[in-house]
Amino acid sequence: MSASNTLLVYADKLTPRLEYIVTTLFQKQASLTNQIGYFKSYSGPRLNYSSDKIVEVSCHIHPHGLLAEDHIAKQEINMIKWKNHPAFFNTEGTIPFDLFAAAFYLITRYEEWLPHQTDEYGRYRPEQSLAYQNDFVQFPLVNYWVVQLAKELNFEITHHYTFKPSYDIDIAYSYLHHNSIRNSLSYFKQLVNLKFNQLVEQLQVLAGAQKDPYDVYDWLHLLHESLQLKPLYFFLVASKRDSLHKNISPQSAAMQALIISHAKKYSVGIHPSVVQKNSIPIKGTREQVLGKEIKLLAEIIQQPVKHSRQHYIHLNFPETYETFLHKGIEADYSMGYPQITGFRASYTKPFTWFNLHTNQVTPLMVYPFCYMDATVIFNEKKTIAEAAQLLEQYYAEYKKYGGDFIPIFHNNFLTTQPEFIGWRNMYADFLLKYCTK
Repeated sequence: MSASNTLLVYADKLTPRLEYIVTTLFQKQASLTNQIGYFKSYSGPRLNYSSDKIVEVSCHIHPHGLLAEDHIAKQEINMIKWKNHPAFFNTEGTIPFDLFAAAFYLITRYEEWLPHQTDEYGRYRPEQSLAYQNDFVQFPLVNYWVVQLAKELNFEITHHYTFKPSYDIDIAYSYLHHNSIRNSLSYFKQLVNLKFNQLVEQLQVLAGAQKDPYDVYDWLHLLHESLQLKPLYFFLVASKRDSLHKNISPQSAAMQALIISHAKKYSVGIHPSVVQKNSIPIKGTREQVLGKEIKLLAEIIQQPVKHSRQHYIHLNFPETYETFLHKGIEADYSMGYPQITGFRASYTKPFTWFNLHTNQVTPLMVYPFCYMDATVIFNEKKTIAEAAQLLEQYYAEYKKYGGDFIPIFHNNFLTTQPEFIGWRNMYADFLLKYCTK
């Protein structure tokens, strides 16, 4: 790459945090140096990231100090406006805030490493986040900052966009292949609640007269094939059934056949069980349970398990990602909020995980998501039209700023049942509108 296409950033001290964030934001389009002579003689775009002004360089970011630290501590946040959007860590420079430190703070989820409140499932509450409190949770602010910085530098950033539909298979079938006790209880529950349509549906499915409503796999495959899409499937293979884990047994022939058929065509990953503190239904530590489930899935698909997305998006730092690394997971797809739609890391592109405890970059790749069907249906309670508009809005952000757009869908919300047929049609319409070659 020629000098004119490579940004050179000068810092009087190179630190792991600075090197990480520059690489994350610019990939191979930027490099760092602490050699002032080389920096001054460089003919391409230059950025001075130091406390000293350099007369020959017009673009200057004065360091805030966060990137020179090697520990975790509560940071003082004062919001300002830059280019009509929020910014923080304001300093003296031609760029009025430490963009690199602010981006590092958001992408590493620094605030989630500090003491915080959790919901009933032990998950971080997004209402505490800087993005939520300052009304940019639905906007990829870090991407915007980088684009604006590039304009200041008269420097063009390369954006790569892809669309990858993804599916969490929490309940593979509604009636088929469940044990008789579960189906009997379901039958009597529907009878007591006078849900006669569901009762008839269950009886017809079990009699072989009707397809199981959650069996939408052929329909999805037809969509993927016709539109040349490469989806991701995450299978829940919990060993025991409880209120959070309702899939059929991973030991059953039907479940294994379903997983194998998908692994032959698509990328398949683990959807780890939720192991909460003082958990009774699931025995063992999170790492032990994850290890068992990865081993089982690997045996079923006859290949290593490299991809993961947390069931219920049960993501905690640093435990979740440290466990993934110990168990050979190479890519995680849990970087989003289950409670609300939006950008948890304020960023659209995949990035390597930085472990703040060790102050080191790791090989684990993180793929953010911003949209999940369960969230818009049950948490945000949007209409189908509102959800479609939101999905299109996020699609536009990814097209503009780059990254892998990976919305989350569930087979049990893409059925032809009356309460979900509209959601199924909305999703198909989106694919046909935006993914037709």
